[in-house]
Amino acid sequence: MSDLANDLRAALGATPDPEFTMELPPGWARHAPDQATQQQMLAGIKTRMMQAHRPDLFAQAQSMLKDSFESMRRGDVVAFFSATEQGDDTLWLPASILASVRRAQTDVTLDEVVRHAILEYDATALDDAKRIVRFERDALETVQDEQVRVLTVVYLTPIPGTQRRRALQLTATISRPVDMEADDPAIDAQRLLFDACVSTLRWLRPAR
Repeated sequence: MSDLANDLRAALGATPDPEFTMELPPGWARHAPDQATQQQMLAGIKTRMMQAHRPDLFAQAQSMLKDSFESMRRGDVVAFFSATEQGDDTLWLPASILASVRRAQTDVTLDEVVRHAILEYDATALDDAKRIVRFERDALETVQDEQVRVLTVVYLTPIPGTQRRRALQLTATISRPVDMEADDPAIDAQRLLFDACVSTLRWLRPAR
């Protein structure tokens, strides 16, 4: 979980949530949605735009990156995963994974959230152990005045030691052209990839 959230929980005398790890596609890495990461990614984008002799696209990319980070901060995202490592094997995809914490509300428990997902989105267990619940949503969105289809795959799993009061939510977003179906082989391949990654999720013991 985020250092800030865990520091706050520790200050209040609560046990910090355990950290988690999972396998990622080649060239993907975990990042914090903070200002330092935003500036680092912006510098990388600027370098690539200059190398491609397309400085005209930098302002648009800067605006999209700013909107993305602001959206993550509003959504209480604690980490995100994307292709950022330059390399011959890096798997560049129009997709990312966001990690956030879902908390039980006074009138809505996490178990009720899962039941709603089962009824509304046909949520199913990702693995035989039924420790991770998975469901999808597909929507038409407008990005920089252009319409795209965005497939959202959501994974929910209880955070150990929280008595099912908090859950880790991993949200994979896959963008595609409006004329590409959600069951296109290229989209199915990304589904399988993210399912495989999330299935490797494991919780880390806190350092003593």
